[in-house]
Amino acid sequence: MYYLAIDIGASSGRHIIGNLKDGKLQLQEIYRFPNGTTEKDGKLVWDTELLFSHVIKGLKECKNRGIIPYSVGIDTWGVDYALLDQNDQLIGDVYAYRDLRTKKSSELTHEQVAFSEIYKSTGIQFNLFNTVYQLYDDKLSGKLDNAKCMLTVPDYLHYLLSGVKVNEYTEASTTALINAQTRDWDFELIEKLGFPKCIFNKIAMPGTVLGGFTQKVKELVGFDSLVVIPASHDTASAVMAVPASDDNPLYISSGTWSLLGTELKNPITDQKALEFNMTNEGGYANTIRFLKNISGMWAIQNLKKEFNDQYSFSEIASLAQKESEFAYEIDINGDRFLSPKSMSEEIKSCAKEMGKPIPQTIGQLANVVYYSLAQLYAKTIEKLQTITGIEYKVLNVVGGGSQNVYLNALTKTATKKVVMVGPTEGTAAGNILAQAISSGEIKDIKQGRKIISDSFGISEVE
Repeated sequence: MYYLAIDIGASSGRHIIGNLKDGKLQLQEIYRFPNGTTEKDGKLVWDTELLFSHVIKGLKECKNRGIIPYSVGIDTWGVDYALLDQNDQLIGDVYAYRDLRTKKSSELTHEQVAFSEIYKSTGIQFNLFNTVYQLYDDKLSGKLDNAKCMLTVPDYLHYLLSGVKVNEYTEASTTALINAQTRDWDFELIEKLGFPKCIFNKIAMPGTVLGGFTQKVKELVGFDSLVVIPASHDTASAVMAVPASDDNPLYISSGTWSLLGTELKNPITDQKALEFNMTNEGGYANTIRFLKNISGMWAIQNLKKEFNDQYSFSEIASLAQKESEFAYEIDINGDRFLSPKSMSEEIKSCAKEMGKPIPQTIGQLANVVYYSLAQLYAKTIEKLQTITGIEYKVLNVVGGGSQNVYLNALTKTATKKVVMVGPTEGTAAGNILAQAISSGEIKDIKQGRKIISDSFGISEVE
């Protein structure tokens, strides 16, 4: 039985087929496509029409290869969304979270409801791009006036495939509008902010079967499959694939973002969690991903582009390793690095302000980034341990960023933890686990994590 994970990140997307054979999960990439924001009228937006065309092309490639998936599920980044009118037509563009339109609306939101009150209810850390602030900007601009439905990006793509509109729990939790205790929309908060209640759909849990493809999609791709929503926030899928046997694994889902946290049964929204700006996002099987959003490989990706892609990621890491003079810490998670015109110039400017040696080469710039990330990981783990009362011995690094041998070594030194790395395809593996559990081929998440551990090369950083 084949399952298709459509895993879409901020810079690329992949269609990955998975199936179980002899107790192990086998993964095969079927289709890959580029993704990225588009500048339109001075705003950063997503081209959702192009995005869905790639979803369809990848499904057609399955047909071409004679691999018809039993089910299909999509995961993406969090917070961004589509607004639909009464005719289910898209209202305007789908804004990208790196657009800075929320600088004003976040302040105005807090004039209506204090951040401490929002946090106590939702447990979501303050980020300038949180959905709640984006929606408040839509309210101010009048974009909400004709809205009848709000679908996050994976919800919208699932709707285009199946014709069914729901809000998947793990993705919805990133909006800062889900009550962390009830796992449902916080309509009291929604009402205080003046958002129309009608735009918020029923919350559906990962593993929910939406049905088959629409007639239009069936005709386009030449077959039918079930649409099964995974943990559609990509980090939630990645956490499913953390190959740990304990109930509270410590992990970093390493990619464009580094999501560092642990898995809990209940949210923590007390004063200490608020002060540390920790977040309580939804996880598979009603769990809570208690974590910190850290800007991960974003800076390195930008540096790679600025140096005309003449170096691979592994070459950048090797060059960085030789630049010990530039092993100092900057606030790499600061807003100034969210969407700068030039990442290299922003790093140089920060170094100058701090009185540090100013990096010039890509190796020097990258070493500042890597060292800063490792130090931030260590500080975040200390905060996690203080809040949860749990002393973690092992740190699991999953996702594409886990292939960075140099950063892994810096992380081990900074955190003083046993660091285990893999699988690199954590998000796709977790997506497929949710589908396989839904079908009954895998019993539960515990068995699924054991299969992950048995299937992929999980290694310890020496």
